[in-house]
Parts: sequence; structure tokens; C-alpha cells
Amino acid sequence: MRQALALLALLTLVACQSEPDVAAPERPNILLICVDDLRPELGCYGAEHVQSPNIDRLAAEGRRFARHYVQAPTCGASRYGLLTGERPTHNGQLGNGFMMSHTSKRPEGEQPESFVHHFRRNGYRTVGIGKISHQADGLARRNPDELELPYSWDEMLVRYDKWGKGDAPFFGFADGSNRNTLKYEVPPYEAGAVDDLGYPDGLHAELALSKLDELAAAEQPFLLAVGFYKPHLPFTAPQKYWDLYEREQIPISPNPDGPTDAARAFLHGSAEFFNRYKLGKEFGGAGKRLSDAYAREVRHAYLACVSYIDAQVGKLLDRLEETGLADNTIVVLWGDHGWHLGDHTIWGKHSLFERSLQSPLIIHAPGLPQAGRATPSLVGSIDLYPTLCELAGLPVPEAVDGISLVPLLDDPTLPSRRPVYGYQRNAMSMRTDRWRLLLRKREQGWQAALFDHDADPHETRDLAAEHPEQVAALRSLWNEGTNGLIPTLDAWPIATEE
Repeated sequence: MRQALALLALLTLVACQSEPDVAAPERPNILLICVDDLRPELGCYGAEHVQSPNIDRLAAEGRRFARHYVQAPTCGASRYGLLTGERPTHNGQLGNGFMMSHTSKRPEGEQPESFVHHFRRNGYRTVGIGKISHQADGLARRNPDELELPYSWDEMLVRYDKWGKGDAPFFGFADGSNRNTLKYEVPPYEAGAVDDLGYPDGLHAELALSKLDELAAAEQPFLLAVGFYKPHLPFTAPQKYWDLYEREQIPISPNPDGPTDAARAFLHGSAEFFNRYKLGKEFGGAGKRLSDAYAREVRHAYLACVSYIDAQVGKLLDRLEETGLADNTIVVLWGDHGWHLGDHTIWGKHSLFERSLQSPLIIHAPGLPQAGRATPSLVGSIDLYPTLCELAGLPVPEAVDGISLVPLLDDPTLPSRRPVYGYQRNAMSMRTDRWRLLLRKREQGWQAALFDHDADPHETRDLAAEHPEQVAALRSLWNEGTNGLIPTLDAWPIATEE
């Protein structure tokens, strides 16, 4: 495959020498499917209780990345990393509003170049549908006529329908209401007596199908990004997807309690889940479990949403086949971060544990060798930018921190090349093949947590106090990931007391 890619890149270079920003016809199309809050609890990731046949089909024909991690456990910051291929260098990049407050206001030449912009500048038609950046419609809230990613899109499309503009569809229920206008006096889930078009994601899938028909009739290569809202809260899906599951057969979390010996500061109170869905049946907090019965009920709702989105993914894959686009289209399915479903007593994201930072990544490319075989190599979301560039024969901008995944598309058995890092304000997490090290900055020094994934894949026991020598052994790798964002271990030592 790599030889074919090298030939493609050469042909592209020759074709574009006189006009460097004009795409060669040999370039592949790209379909990027972004799924909000999708944890790797899917059939293809070993969760036999989950009904995800279409995503499983994509994995069976592509490359599944078994250990893919985002660089921030929140939507906007994670998507910023995906789109720019850059690690954060200051705290502003770790919030949800950075693209709205920063990139939407800067001139084109002063912006970190998103891969969407890079592809557009090099001859691709770029179309976004749904949530790709942070805002549900891709618009900057302070100026509703301004895109979060100006200069990137030829078209940015969304279906508002019965919910109205802004983020109302994102938080919407089947009757057209939404959690914000109801002042959070809503439940965290709904089984709607509607078909797929009764919620925004079905409407966006329909819009994407129409757009694929249009793009198939054109000669210009395209990058189509489709962003689905679910399974983000509220967990709303048509009743038929709830009916796919027997609630009593749904397992609860294998790690429903906080890690033994870990500081409470590494947990959080699940504020969105408990405070913005006030009609929930039970209320917990950091270190406080919900009942198994209610945990299953909420997990049932989440899985119904996963199956609803899986059905929409299936429609897109089928349309690629029907239009003849499949043979020259790279398909990427990406989750913007994981989500705790009661793991460590948390109901939400926003942690630096495995469950929050790990998400699905599946890439299907025409001619992929060993299709269907997963790779255990550690990879990050920032690696997608250079991967797509290499597959399309485009140069990689110097500012990109990610490294291409094409070697892993060629050979899924290759070892991990480097650790992956996750960031929050004043905190960081590092994942190696065996260890996860978490450090949270305190006045007297770093507060540490250490987990051995060979023996404890669910991160149930903190070993930092028991094995300080292992924390010390990870020092140099840790320092490499701080990126000027937070102090190194040399500059800010680990605290000796809680």
C-alpha cells in the first residue's frame, strides 16, 4: 500500500507543479464521521452486548485502532487537536470556546491551519454537516453569521427544523423542546415515538446522503465531514433502538468505585449529568455510586443512542457503494472522547482516566492490506491530520505535531512509537504501553496517580505511593509531553504529602 501511496504522491506532484493549489483527479475523497461522546463500547471493540453492526462492518473492512486517545477530555479542545494536529501550548486551548473566541476572529493567514482548510486550499471541495468543530452548527455564538472555522468550508450545513437555531437541536427532545429553554427541568434520556428523522442526527444523515449524490456527480475530489450529536446528553433516540436491548442483560461498569488509594481530586461530581438534567431519578457525586438498577437504565439509554448513530453510519456507507464512490473514498470514524457510564462513580467526561480519553478510531482506505485487523499501537487524534495528508498526497504543514498512521495502515503489528498525552488545566495524563501516569498541580507540588494496565486495565488501584521509582522512571517521557503548557517534573516536583 505504501508503494501505491508513493506513486500517487508522485503523480499528484507532477500534475500540480504548475498550479500547486489545484488537486489532481487521482486524489481520493474523504468521508470523516465525527461522533460526540462515543466511547469504545462497540461490537468491534469487544462489547458483545452492543448492537453496532455498521460500525463493526467498517472495522471489518478497515483498520481499527484499539488504543486511540484524544488529547483533551472535552469536546471543543479535543476537536481543536483533531483539526489542527497540534498539542496545546496554553490553557485557552483546553476550553470549549477557543475556536469561537480565537480562530473565528483571526485573519486567514494567522490561524492554525485546519486540515479542512489545507485540503480546500489544495483543490478539495469541503463540506461540513452537523457538529465538526465545537458548536453544534459550526457557527460562532457571538456572531451567528461567523463560522468557527472560517476559510475552511465551501459549505457548512445543519438542519434546525422544529428545534430552532443555535444549540437547541443539540439538546433537543422529540417534541421540539430542549433542555436549555426548559431550564434543565428535563430527564437525561428519552425513548421517542418517532422514526430516525424525529431527531437531528437522522436529518443530518439524510442531508449527507443528498450531498453524497451531488458530490458523486462532480469531478472535484471532496472532503465531507458529518458530525453526529448522539450519544451526547440527553440520551435521546427512537424507541426502536431501545428495543434492541434487554435491560437486565446490560452490564454495569466493571469499575463503579473510585480507584483505591487515589486522591479524590482525580474524580469529579458529574455536574452536567446531575445539574442540567434535574429530572433524573437519582443523584450522585464524586465517590458516590448510583444504584445498579438506575445505572442500567442510563446505560440502556446511552446504548440506544449508539445504535441509532450506527444506523446512520450504515446509511452513509451504503450510499458510498450505491454511488460508486466507495472505491476511491477514505472513510474515517472518530469519537471526540470517551465517557464514564458510572466508571469511577463518574457520569460524564472531563477526567484524565482511560475511560474519558480513549475513543474509537477506524480508518478504511481503498487497497488496505490486512483489512479487518486491529492495531494495538498507541495513537492520538493529532495523528489523523498527517495521515490524511499522506493518503491524499499532500504536504504536511510544519506546525503539525501528529505523526502519520499510514505505517500502521500498512502493518498493524508495528509497535507504539511514542506515548500519548491528555491535558486539562493544571493537570496532565500520559499513557505508555503499560502505564498511565496522572499528575495534578498543587501548591506544594504534583499530586500523582499511577496505574499498571498490564495488571489493572480498569484503573482500579493507584500505585503512585507504592512505586515512586516507577513514577521517576517515567520522568523523561513525561517532560517531553508538557509542551510548555505545564511545568516539567524537574521544575515542579511530586508532593510528598496529600
